[in-house]
Amino acid sequence: MKQRTWPGRSDGSRFLALSLSKIKGLKSKEEAKMPNRKPPSSSRPIRFTSRWSSPSPSPSSSDDHDFSGLPYDVLTKIAASFSLQNLRAASLVCKAWSEALKPLREAMLFLRWGKRFKHGYGGVRKNLDKALDSFLKGAARGSALAMVDAGLIYWELGHKDKAIALYHKAAELGDPAGQCNLAISFLNAEPPNRNEAVKWLYQASFAGHVRSQYQLALCLHQGQDVNCNIQEAARWYLKAAEGGYVRAMYNVSLCYSFGEGLVHNHRQARKWMKRAADRGHNKAQFEHGLALFSEGEMMRAVVYLELATRAGERAAAHVKNVILQQLSATSRDRVMLLADNWRALPSSR
Repeated sequence: MKQRTWPGRSDGSRFLALSLSKIKGLKSKEEAKMPNRKPPSSSRPIRFTSRWSSPSPSPSSSDDHDFSGLPYDVLTKIAASFSLQNLRAASLVCKAWSEALKPLREAMLFLRWGKRFKHGYGGVRKNLDKALDSFLKGAARGSALAMVDAGLIYWELGHKDKAIALYHKAAELGDPAGQCNLAISFLNAEPPNRNEAVKWLYQASFAGHVRSQYQLALCLHQGQDVNCNIQEAARWYLKAAEGGYVRAMYNVSLCYSFGEGLVHNHRQARKWMKRAADRGHNKAQFEHGLALFSEGEMMRAVVYLELATRAGERAAAHVKNVILQQLSATSRDRVMLLADNWRALPSSR
């Protein structure tokens, strides 16, 4: 599969990046003049209370906030993207929460069975229809995770309208994967709606979703229908790369190498190129192999060039063959064995 991840350098103009730093609150002058002023009662720490536990003898217990009265629809919306572990933990807060979250706990069971049917593990045969049925049952019980998985199957089956509807619902519930998939559907639309896509990508990116961070960086880098901002794009590439996204690692290396959005730094460029190569990025394997060749590291260069060749980089094959002619038969066998036994490091792709 072609990994064309780097936008053309002529795309768009450059703008200053928006600040991503958090704004810290400052004390007012009146507060600074009254250091002994007692805080109002509403500033007391909020503690969860449980209807299942015995009341505390503390005289201040009557002032504590009881979250068991939180409306069911608000609670289920908050918990729509919870994992099973988090749902179980939240269900222990009080009996009211346990009852309110019961549909979502049931949804997790349907989600689990859906994944088994989709991938064919856990003692069941692969069955896409049963997987979709399980995901839809989980979605009907309010699980944003199930909505996203059902949307993925609908998308694969060509029912893109149904997929987008599920992505949109999951996105509104705050699920980062749903927000990312919804954004990508806007980018793939005819014509693309990049402004709407960027809106959802920002939300998912600030939530730490690495694929969204990478896609947002691409949009800002390309600058098509949105303001081109190379500096901010580079920062989002770096954020995604630090989160383990391989394509972002490759682009971060190019940013450092060309001095686009990041200060030119050869060492950092080499570091991120190697990280991408070690995680299976074929273009990074090719370029890292070339760098090793230029430094005289023939054996190591051939390993990366062989990996790039196997991944479809035709230009790598020519350089590899030139180096192999300079190696002994024993060395050639050795590097081929290393390539055969190579395994990519874990990544979030």
